[in-house]
Amino acid sequence: MEGVPYEFRVVDSPSELREIIFEKNKEANRARMVAGYCWDWVSQKNKSETDINFPAYQFYMPWNFSEESYLWSIKPDSVKEIGCIHTCQGLELDYVGVIIGLDMIYRDGAVLVDPSKRARTDASIKGYKKLLKENPEKAKQTAKAIIKNTYRTLMTRGMKACYVYCVDKELNEYLKNNIVSN
Repeated sequence: MEGVPYEFRVVDSPSELREIIFEKNKEANRARMVAGYCWDWVSQKNKSETDINFPAYQFYMPWNFSEESYLWSIKPDSVKEIGCIHTCQGLELDYVGVIIGLDMIYRDGAVLVDPSKRARTDASIKGYKKLLKENPEKAKQTAKAIIKNTYRTLMTRGMKACYVYCVDKELNEYLKNNIVSN
């Protein structure tokens, strides 16, 4: 809608993204981080582990815990966890921080997807390898639609703003240079 302030920003590191979300969350506990399925859920079995790690940025965070996952968007401490499409689908936050994994990259003027970069535990592309052998074109189109829909859903959870960090540096730069924020 015209006249409604909305911020879209691409940031340079996951730590910067976390800082923004933690700060915005102080307003009304309505800011959360989410990510695509590029990281295995190791903290499911060992709560002391972290799932999404970027050592170069001193960034270590777990996926949202399965116990009471329906409360993830409102529990104050859950700002310290990263949600997924299943955690946040159908929910609106004021602010969302999205980590785009290596399943979506930018090369030679095109945004591409790479299903092989999804976590081995990702059920959304279950059967992809079998379908790839049977019908490669259909497999590629299906995976492309699933991956793009994942990020479309994640990026539309914030009503006031969306902040994005792309693991792929070329995609990060592409979005910075081609998406205009109001």
